Amino acid sequence: MTTSAAVPSGPEGAITSDGTVTDRLVEANQGYAAEFTDPGMDARPVLQVAVVACMDARLDLHAALGLELGDCHTIRNAGGVVTDDVIRSLTISQRALGTRSIVLIHHTGCGMESLTEDFRHDLEMEVGQRPAWAVEAFRDVDQDVRQSMQRVRTSPFLVHTDNVRGFVFDVRTGLLREVDPA
Repeated sequence: MTTSAAVPSGPEGAITSDGTVTDRLVEANQGYAAEFTDPGMDARPVLQVAVVACMDARLDLHAALGLELGDCHTIRNAGGVVTDDVIRSLTISQRALGTRSIVLIHHTGCGMESLTEDFRHDLEMEVGQRPAWAVEAFRDVDQDVRQSMQRVRTSPFLVHTDNVRGFVFDVRTGLLREVDPA
């Protein structure tokens, strides 16, 4: 398996032989576009499911869940936390685009387990402005999955809250472990 981790890089993550990382991505897009054919899909996910997960680069959600292009809506952020913006996206996903199920995926070894709300304070000291958002750090991944499930189930904006399930993805084995919502 080839990963971008094998690409030689210089300071600030710049690619030393071929320009910046962004240049490399744009170049890769040119190759992709040359082979691209419009699959004729609309924005409604075929499986009527939305997946909320952590942005961690080790999680290849489509491969891990056996998903194809067009199967689901994927919403990612630091920690896979159900924030107001995630509720906004899920509401649009359900009410405008037909999803009925929600899958929440956190993972082992998450960086959010090593942060605290002091992160916001440190940012305020550095830049002179306190962030309007909460860090949403956690110590217990299972409890955070439960909290995320509860936030989804109690949102007045979501109409389909009967099929909400939460999991922890093990970054060492690739296996999902379901979290009991109780």
